[in-house]
Amino acid sequence: MAARSVWRAKTKLLLAATAAGGAGTGAAMIANSEDPASALKLCTAVPLRLLRDSITAATIAFDYEYSLWGLPEGSTERTRVKSEVHSRGALRLQELCFKNGGIYIKLGQHLSQLEYLVPAEYVQIMRESMLNRCPVSSYDQVREVIKNELGGAPDEIFAEFDPVPIASASLAQVHVACTHEGEKVAVKVQHTHMTDTAAADYATVELIVNTLHRLFPSFDYRWLIDEIRESIPKELNFLFEAKNSIKCMDNFRRFSPHIAEYVYAPKVHWNLSTSKLLVMEFIDGAQVNDLKTIQKLGIQPNDVAKLLSQAFAEMMFKHGFVHCDPHAANVLVRPLPSGNRGIFGKKKPQLILLDHGLYRDLDVQTRISYASLWKGLIFSDANAIKENSAKLGAGEDLYALFAGILTMRPWNKVIDPAVDHLAVQGTDSDRSELQMQGSSSETFLIIGRVSSEAVIESKLVQCKSFRSQALVWLEEFQLEARLFIMQIALWLLKLQKALTL
Repeated sequence: MAARSVWRAKTKLLLAATAAGGAGTGAAMIANSEDPASALKLCTAVPLRLLRDSITAATIAFDYEYSLWGLPEGSTERTRVKSEVHSRGALRLQELCFKNGGIYIKLGQHLSQLEYLVPAEYVQIMRESMLNRCPVSSYDQVREVIKNELGGAPDEIFAEFDPVPIASASLAQVHVACTHEGEKVAVKVQHTHMTDTAAADYATVELIVNTLHRLFPSFDYRWLIDEIRESIPKELNFLFEAKNSIKCMDNFRRFSPHIAEYVYAPKVHWNLSTSKLLVMEFIDGAQVNDLKTIQKLGIQPNDVAKLLSQAFAEMMFKHGFVHCDPHAANVLVRPLPSGNRGIFGKKKPQLILLDHGLYRDLDVQTRISYASLWKGLIFSDANAIKENSAKLGAGEDLYALFAGILTMRPWNKVIDPAVDHLAVQGTDSDRSELQMQGSSSETFLIIGRVSSEAVIESKLVQCKSFRSQALVWLEEFQLEARLFIMQIALWLLKLQKALTL
């Protein structure tokens, strides 16, 4: 009874706080809108969205408080019940995201990628639904956006325009069209009034999260609000996306010329692009996880996996400018246009990177600290792992967990001096200890090589004498020897598996 009384009081406070914020949310939406008249119409929907938010948040919070009441920490029963509550909470949040749409879909997609920060039940449920059930704008709405942005209807601006979208995401959808010059293009159209609803929804979500934290201090997801505050304005301006794609390709040509030919971003038609409309070269390709289609194209899936690992390692450790939304629909694969083939006659792959709306800039110190951490993992250097984990914010007591997340190995295997400590796949017991699944051994070697090269390059730039250069060259030689031995260990493992089949 006491728990229920506390619950009723807290629920009233939550609903009151939400209602009090409603007027401010609506006012913010109108004030920030490019079309105040349309925004005013949208405000009629705000109270309903606020009500949905408050009921969902209060129900989830109550479920946690009531269901876990009296269950001792660490008990088997509490663990079982908590997992059930996580699943119910995720389903309720999923339903809210689909009903409200817009920024809520984006929020659900973001949660689906945070497998090390939020409960696994939320990740699984969001991942199964959020990427495949996004809203679709009507052709009349698409026509309105194009007319407002370019001054003409789709059939006037383009020689051909397919009214049925080939893809739809949380913020926009994509149509196939043909320019008057005869070029096939992809037209990314922002959902109608997305800017307005995003402003209102952001204020609403912030209000709910902050109110819940005040009432239930253990429920602290304010960091998620900070992430949304930074990312949504950038993603709503498609000109940012266009500029990011140009910068990404420039970085590969400047810092990674050895693989620049193997990574590509569609060409932007600047004369047809605005903040709400992005017209790009249309490119056919298989999604990066579509193994059957990749094989039909004459490409080895293993070559794609290695190229994908290397491309993103180069972005992280050498470019300091990282694509932050690389799910399967945003990474396509096609045969290298030059027609070059591998030593066994297989076609070489080219990655097509799509959706450049969200990138993360890594400052030099963060980039080199992360690269140094990986170099420490390759050499089983416990001191380097601890030192660089602390530099990255993992603290004195979380370095082992951080290393485990990166390598998917328990700490005793991470610091094992044997050369195969990362190259050889872990056992089932190793993976169950970390509650993770194994990953490609070759990925470890690729990331280890690229990160170590970044550290060596950074040290060479700072050298002021021949002696210091010689020491760095010696370190580079030791690195190459270590990686070569690890590669040999990997080849032997593959040979052993092949012989036992």
